[in-house]
Amino acid sequence: VQLQASGGGLVQPGGSLRLSCAASTNFKSIAVMGWYRQAPGKQRELVATISYRGTPNYTDSVKGRFTISRDNAKNAVYLQMNSLEPEDTAAYYCKAVHFNGGNYWGQETLVTVSS
Repeated sequence: VQLQASGGGLVQPGGSLRLSCAASTNFKSIAVMGWYRQAPGKQRELVATISYRGTPNYTDSVKGRFTISRDNAKNAVYLQMNSLEPEDTAAYYCKAVHFNGGNYWGQETLVTVSS
């Protein structure tokens, strides 16, 4: 499974970005898709996940600001990020958990929130 992440960039505080992650495999084989992030000097942390059935889960710091969605027909997952804060600055990664138990990571897409 190959994952291609995109959509990062530089945005001012309060702004929005939409991250996308396209998979090389049929989404019917993917149990869970997720977004993680790693800020400089910090450990990688979970941001949001979404199950095959579309059930989302968010870390507390992004609840109400970020929305994860998946399009099984396009084999893609998205992360709409609103009301961005400087603390959201990080390298963002998408991850796929296959029904066979395999974990697959995409490359980073950088998000910088700064005035």
